[in-house]
Amino acid sequence: MNIRLTEKQKEEIAAGLKGRDFIALIDYSSEELMYLIEQAIELKRKLKNGEVYQPLKGKTLGMIFDKNSTRTRVSFEVGMYQLGGHALFLSGQDLQLGRGETVLDTAQTLSRYLNGIMIRTYAHKTVIELARGATIPVINGLTDLMHPCQALADYQTIYEKKGKLAGLKLAYIGDGNNMVHSLMMGGSKLGLHVAVATPEGYEPNPDIVQLSKEQAELTGGKITLHRDPKEAAADADVIYTDVWASMGFEHERLERERAFRNYQVNDDVVKYAKPDYLFMHCLPAHRGEEVSESVIDGPNSIIFDQAENRLHAQKAIMAALM
Repeated sequence: MNIRLTEKQKEEIAAGLKGRDFIALIDYSSEELMYLIEQAIELKRKLKNGEVYQPLKGKTLGMIFDKNSTRTRVSFEVGMYQLGGHALFLSGQDLQLGRGETVLDTAQTLSRYLNGIMIRTYAHKTVIELARGATIPVINGLTDLMHPCQALADYQTIYEKKGKLAGLKLAYIGDGNNMVHSLMMGGSKLGLHVAVATPEGYEPNPDIVQLSKEQAELTGGKITLHRDPKEAAADADVIYTDVWASMGFEHERLERERAFRNYQVNDDVVKYAKPDYLFMHCLPAHRGEEVSESVIDGPNSIIFDQAENRLHAQKAIMAALM
């Protein structure tokens, strides 16, 4: 399933995206995701060529941060500036949410001031409630369940490097966390084989696995779960990992180090992948834990390309929705 969009399709998709929320990749059609990826690549080209493109001039994005961030804050703030708009940083301490105001009341109030809301928080239900109450687009910057902006930037990066998405194999090795949930959802829509290797007790959410499998059947993709990292990595085009203890799970660090000790992505694992495999990590990374220095700093690593593409993918999302 290689998606080629006509100009008419692009126009129809662009019209249909205005005012939408961006909460999970599963909410978007294969064509819509491909449109956003192509738009991200075009916005990247414009920026590199010094072209000024400001479709969001005079518009404001409110950015709610319950979780600390490097890439999310900087990429959204710079992205809004480059698109001609303004980004307003709102920490958890800045809002009345921390003093008992309901999410619905906050959503309705912010909708009177802003043109869009990005939220990076813990509970996924907070984003759902915010979107339900808001009359402006809500963008999921990260929850404990999903990380859709990162996954969209990742698939943009793979597409740039490989020239296609459908038919590729992405092996994810590590914790069954928000990152792998979004990778499975996106991969199932775009026709990839996403092979996930996790230790017992750290598997991805079964409902998301099932939903992704159902979608994959429609696109020629595949979702497989494994215990053996080498089995998942076999003939992979992409190998992906993440920290063993995500933000909010630091108290489980020692327990997780024991559980994941055989799940490090290192030279012994990547040799099972294709010779031209890409290594990806959403960062921040702990070298010597989930990945060896030889892999993350090696010639197959594209971690900073994918980090850069957070800017371009999120600009595409904001420009499309707002």
